Amino acid sequence: MAKKRKVRSRNKVSMKRRLGGWILKLGLVFLVLFAALAMYLDAIVQEKFSGKRWSVPAKVFARPLELYAGQHLTRDDFLTELKALGYRSVNSVSGPGQMSVGASRIDVYTRGFQFFEGPEPAQRVSVRFNGQQVASISGSSDLVMARLEPMMIGGIYPAHNEDRILVRLDQASPYLVDSLVAVEDREFFQHFGVSPKGIARAIYVNLTSGSLRQGGSTLTQQLVKNFYLNSDRNIIRKGLEAMMSILLELHYSKEDILEAYLNEVFLGQDGNRAIHGFGLASQYYFAQPLQELQLHQVALLVGMVKGASYYNPRRNPERATNRRNLVLDLMAEQGIISAEQAVTAKNKPLDVSIGGSMADTSYPAFMDLVKRQLRADYRDEDLTSEGLRIFTSLDPLLQHKAEEAVKTTLKRIGPAAENVPLESAMVVTGAQTGEVMAVVGGSDPRFSGFNRALDASRPIGSLIKPAIYLTALEQADRYSLVTRRLNWKRNPARSGRRRITDGKATAWCRSIWPWPSPIIRQRFVWVWMSGLIKCSIRCAGWEWSTIGPLILQCCLARGR
Repeated sequence: MAKKRKVRSRNKVSMKRRLGGWILKLGLVFLVLFAALAMYLDAIVQEKFSGKRWSVPAKVFARPLELYAGQHLTRDDFLTELKALGYRSVNSVSGPGQMSVGASRIDVYTRGFQFFEGPEPAQRVSVRFNGQQVASISGSSDLVMARLEPMMIGGIYPAHNEDRILVRLDQASPYLVDSLVAVEDREFFQHFGVSPKGIARAIYVNLTSGSLRQGGSTLTQQLVKNFYLNSDRNIIRKGLEAMMSILLELHYSKEDILEAYLNEVFLGQDGNRAIHGFGLASQYYFAQPLQELQLHQVALLVGMVKGASYYNPRRNPERATNRRNLVLDLMAEQGIISAEQAVTAKNKPLDVSIGGSMADTSYPAFMDLVKRQLRADYRDEDLTSEGLRIFTSLDPLLQHKAEEAVKTTLKRIGPAAENVPLESAMVVTGAQTGEVMAVVGGSDPRFSGFNRALDASRPIGSLIKPAIYLTALEQADRYSLVTRRLNWKRNPARSGRRRITDGKATAWCRSIWPWPSPIIRQRFVWVWMSGLIKCSIRCAGWEWSTIGPLILQCCLARGR
């Protein structure tokens, strides 16, 4: 019996040793795999966070409004432009983005802008009006001309349709960082990426309430989920999120992480375009730069982090107001603001701008023209990821007037036939420069489908006649304004037509006006016809040096 007991005890010891050996080996294997996973995740974290973090779409801007004495600009048009740019009306201007409106004078504090030729500083400008023009402008120094920042009219977005305006931490509103930390992660500046205290608090709140009311994710974990992972709710994703959050905190400062969060968080949807980051959300909801937002506006954006669609202030204003007020109460509770400031902010309206669309739906016909021209010289990946800034010649005031003119005219004319809508299109160009200043693509200016201004085909009729004359006059060796070689004869076979003979070729042209004196004729032909016809042909994408001689040759051949 004693021998059997010794054998059994030896077998137990042997089994324990073997089991311990297996556990040790499995533990070592697990540690090796864990270390490999950590190294792999660490490489991913550093590669994306240290490199190019976002694909920033190209931004398209209208022309900047220039202010100078003698400019043809009414007070109402100037006020319309300021409102479109999001300037706030105050009694006395004291900072960028403010305006003070009087009967014949408007004081404005411009925001400044980084133009392609250099920066335009923010400055206070007083503009006086006299009827239909600017009487004078004045500022802090001897001011001759001032410029407002251009309006952003659209962008060229990548396939995932994410859009954002990148901001630095020092460009944020004073209350933004404090309110965000107070609401989303109170221990942000103390934890190492994961907050055990926050997880424990969330578990307790959810268990006692019987529902999922609070999450335990830190701001770092939220950034990792949005920046690297997805929104799947499973234990594997949560484990990867925690590991990557710790690795992110090991390599980067709290300020870097917070700045990335401000630019990454999802804050709304504009059609197919996703609104990411507080910089773009500020423009989308309030039509103002982020640094100009007031306390009640900052509280609304911070409240929307929990659910941008659920707390959308345009669709659910009452729900958004309650969420904003809760954020203000939390800020007052933690001493970020006083109780009086919280009460004052809660009594203010949401102040959300009307509309809220900065995508191609604002000026679809003009944006169509811009995209066609850009894609002839740039790659799509450059336009959708390099953050290019594209300055155009669009005049928003003239564009609005063109759209109203089309609507009014179509309404006055009425439908072409029963159940057949009448359509129209308009292209407005500068007579001196040939720049396209406004484009209306159809009866509905916001329709982004068929662009009649660029793609509609119809007979041009008598519009071709000035082009013929202009092409002939550009051939100085054969034609001139006072040439006597042109022999005008009545053509008996064609009533109302004249035959032009120069000894080399014959062309038939319908007379469209009697020839005036040479001086008037020269002014009309060379200024009006040259500017109008050349600009129109360039807008259509043609080269005048190519199309002009072809037109003349066709007409000359027809007369032979």
